Amino acid sequence: MTAAYDDRDGKIWMDGELVDWRDANVHILTHALHYASSVFEGERCYDGKIFKGHDHSLRLIESARLLDMQSPYSAEEIDAAKEAVLKANGFTNAYVRAVMWRGSGPDMGVSAARNKVRMAVACWEWGSYYGDAKWQGAKLDVAKWKRPSPETIPTAAKAAGLYMICTMSKHAAEAKGCSDALFMDWEGYVAEATGANIFFIKDGEVHTPQADRFLNGITRQTIIQMLKDNGTVVHERRIRPEELEDFQECFLTGTAAEVTPVGQIGDWHFQVGNTTRKISEDYERLVRA
Repeated sequence: MTAAYDDRDGKIWMDGELVDWRDANVHILTHALHYASSVFEGERCYDGKIFKGHDHSLRLIESARLLDMQSPYSAEEIDAAKEAVLKANGFTNAYVRAVMWRGSGPDMGVSAARNKVRMAVACWEWGSYYGDAKWQGAKLDVAKWKRPSPETIPTAAKAAGLYMICTMSKHAAEAKGCSDALFMDWEGYVAEATGANIFFIKDGEVHTPQADRFLNGITRQTIIQMLKDNGTVVHERRIRPEELEDFQECFLTGTAAEVTPVGQIGDWHFQVGNTTRKISEDYERLVRA
């Protein structure tokens, strides 16, 4: 059994210092715990190099800004923190989690502008996010929750509070024997999975929901550019649920998910086909280049 995440050997970078893993704690009255004033990044290090690490650092700062928090560190300083924690733990292949949050301080209410913004970086060895589904094809439930309108949430922020319905939907999916759940948006169009973007393939062309209503993943952007560079036609558009029966293949993308084929969503079935496998192989080569 994997050790609990609060009881491990190793180091975590916290507010500019490397501290023992078990000592990386915050107070119970931390604002983020009560009011979700927290943003984060998930990144993978391959053979000693974080894939698009600087892009992730920039997005962390932007996510904080969207939640009215000013980052206490520059992107370059965040890059250095990630390198330091990888080195301190002796990892060359690992998952990296950078998190920034509003801590405890003189304010303990919805408004907490006087409380210090804090930051930490941890890393650990982590295999395939979806386990055997990485090769066999994931099975997805259809979430009962909808991705809300951008007028109600900062969709461009990778913010902890936006994952509340993701946790609930993934728990419900796992209870049904599924790996994940697919969200529709508030208008009923296909949106994304709980922690990954989604793509479909039909007659050699790729279709993916337009990312103006949910987080435009860095892996998503990478895959789209990779496909275009290879001459593949990519359609970023609104996709209706009834279209799913016409798609031949489907896959998920994300830092944790990498490229994971999907075999089933609700009552819709897809091939775990050669096109998806080639995309996965091309991505694997790219991240280790």
